[in-house]
Amino acid sequence: MVRAEPQWRALLRTIYGDEARLEARFETLLARHAEDRTGGVEWSERDVWLITYPDQFRRPDEAPLDTLRNVYTRHLQPILNGVHILPFFPWTSDDGYSVADYTRVDDRYGDWSHISSLAGEARIMVDAVVNHMSAQSSWFRRWQADDPEYRGFFRTADPDADLTNIVRAREHPLLTPFETARGTEWVWTTFSADQVDLDFRNPEVLARMTEVLLDYASHGASMIRLDAICFLWKDEATPSIHLPQTHAVVQFLRACLDATYPHVGLISETNVPHAENISYLGDGSIAEAQAVYQFTLPPLVLYSYLTSDATVLADWARALAPPPPNTTFLNFLASHDGVGVRPLEGILTLDEVNRLADGVRARGGLVNARTLPTGESSPYELNATWYELVRGDSDGADALERHLGSHAVMLAMRGIPAVYVHSLFASRNDHDGVAASGAARSINRHKFDPVDGLESELTDPTTETSQCFAAISELLELRRTHRAFHPDAPQRILETVPAVFGIERGDDGAPVRVYVNVSGDTQAVAESGTLLLGRRATSDVGSIRLGPWGQAWVSA
Repeated sequence: MVRAEPQWRALLRTIYGDEARLEARFETLLARHAEDRTGGVEWSERDVWLITYPDQFRRPDEAPLDTLRNVYTRHLQPILNGVHILPFFPWTSDDGYSVADYTRVDDRYGDWSHISSLAGEARIMVDAVVNHMSAQSSWFRRWQADDPEYRGFFRTADPDADLTNIVRAREHPLLTPFETARGTEWVWTTFSADQVDLDFRNPEVLARMTEVLLDYASHGASMIRLDAICFLWKDEATPSIHLPQTHAVVQFLRACLDATYPHVGLISETNVPHAENISYLGDGSIAEAQAVYQFTLPPLVLYSYLTSDATVLADWARALAPPPPNTTFLNFLASHDGVGVRPLEGILTLDEVNRLADGVRARGGLVNARTLPTGESSPYELNATWYELVRGDSDGADALERHLGSHAVMLAMRGIPAVYVHSLFASRNDHDGVAASGAARSINRHKFDPVDGLESELTDPTTETSQCFAAISELLELRRTHRAFHPDAPQRILETVPAVFGIERGDDGAPVRVYVNVSGDTQAVAESGTLLLGRRATSDVGSIRLGPWGQAWVSA
């Protein structure tokens, strides 16, 4: 029996109206998944997520998911207790995000037993790519063939309609023509011609996707990431982003999980300005996602290092309101995607954003653009490894300290941290990968093949790889052992000199303060606490001196 109150039923009526047959369909589905579990989603200062591809680490004659588990247990488990495995399903493009079959693990990676095995070692985050799927999938092929079971599964539109107000994330045409048994139809393709958008106006689509999410939970997922969720519901008369129906669908999915797997959380992925992003945490009246990605943080940290001035970052963080109760931020700097700059709207001018983009290009990085309603092109995403982005013109020890200092900022912020695998190892840009794929994002998606080379570098303390991993491990361990860094603990942005970002966490009588120098000049801050960890930092009577790109963690 479903234990939670049937809030899903009211939400289903909100989306589709009163329909007894539809409600009975979901009643049966939820009853099949209901488990005898209590409690809800919980987090603590010990939570840190790793972001990685399923085949990030490769070894001959070993399933990549097995190799991932082995690398995790040997090297990463002491500092990271969660693993966000990027899409591991059969796919046709976009490195996994053109899903061809939601129900299977791609044979190239392993099978569901490998996922369950890793879930026995770590918390697992699984991607739910609900906005679109592969144009080569069986669902889409059957829709093209006019199979009655799949009618209305994919979103089409009139190519002559005025679609100029639609918010775009890419520069390619919004609609793509496909031949079907009914003739030529123009399908909504938000992200690429191989990624055809599902039509959630059809309740059967929601039923199928709800079943997909519940299956992920049954296979051991602790968190489910709603990829590009903001584009889910389309209406040609609107910008087709963040529509009320989209929020209602997220609320419905949350209600279904609460009724079946209450320990499994939802996290929304919406690379948009902050006010739009946090709308997926709900307004307090109806539960929505438990967490959102903190998309504004990465470009602001990067801008601070570009200008050697943390003022804009500090002002933004100071004005950052706590998330609603029982929700949190996922703080990150890098991911499999680039650094989105849309969250800087209203914070930096377009000239300042273009300066950021120009700096990335000058240092060998790439910039993805999007088309504005005016038809103009605007920077959308900065593509490079985080190490290459943040090091600027620095090399050697200075480059590494900039990399580590930027992570200190992220780790100190209120919320749960997530670290992309390449940030652990100070990885460089993969230009060969870009040449092979033709995609700018490949610059930050290099695979360790075979992984033996990486493991050899980790055992040599003279390598930059080993030094970076050891230093980030030290930062993570410090964060994980202080209650002040509980995701819900208060934060206070400190008044410091412009080149230093200062933050205090905790209110239980044992706060911790973190100072990061984003400049190449020595800076001093007034501080009488005990130095817990310092990199290029020294403590004097009543002050801390931060050398170029230095950082200090201080207990009050």
